[in-house]
Amino acid sequence: MTNLKALLAHNIKKRREKLGISQAKLAERADTSTNYIAQIEQQLRFPSSEMLERLAAALEFDSPELFSSGPFPVEAIQQFHEGLKADVEKRIERLIKANK
Repeated sequence: MTNLKALLAHNIKKRREKLGISQAKLAERADTSTNYIAQIEQQLRFPSSEMLERLAAALEFDSPELFSSGPFPVEAIQQFHEGLKADVEKRIERLIKANK
């Protein structure tokens, strides 16, 4: 899997900061715990589709915006590309092994 966790964590944190709300306030708005929000922002957890919708609403976002790669730090883009490259290489290796 490409690093969707990093993209999601970045977008949630930046949007939360732009709105001027704490993790606790976001958790309250999304009907979850502050600890869970912290784990998402630290890339330790990945929310369900239902939770993604609640987070998007709490952040006043459309759900797809949670995964938008608009202005994104260079290091995060590099991590994303490295993850994508690694995924492609693994899949190619599997295909080669499967066709031997």
